[in-house]
Amino acid sequence: QVPLVESGGGSVQAGDSLRLACASASGRIYTSSVMAWFRQAPGKEREFVALLRWRGGSPLYADSVKGRFTISKDSAINTVYLDMNSLEREDTAIYYCARGSQYSTDRREYTFWGQGTQVTVAS
Repeated sequence: QVPLVESGGGSVQAGDSLRLACASASGRIYTSSVMAWFRQAPGKEREFVALLRWRGGSPLYADSVKGRFTISKDSAINTVYLDMNSLEREDTAIYYCARGSQYSTDRREYTFWGQGTQVTVAS
């Protein structure tokens, strides 16, 4: 069973918005967890996008998405979201949700991953 399940990807035009969702297939997300979004464009390394602590506090964003993307959560349904506004062609990638225990932008710190959802932005 895949521990995390992403949804909401698609093909849009530059300037459009999308909301990605990541649900925990295993149920409750522990308070100590850190939830993050990463993305991987063709031919590039997987890179950090945003993260938040499940217990609360300020989220963290990559500079490339700051001011355009918002990460949030719904604890009642163990789901984390990524609201993406003013999408750019450079945002085209497979977006992955991940869960770890460290407040880190390093993908190696995350143990559980989803299978990813494709986001394609046409200019």
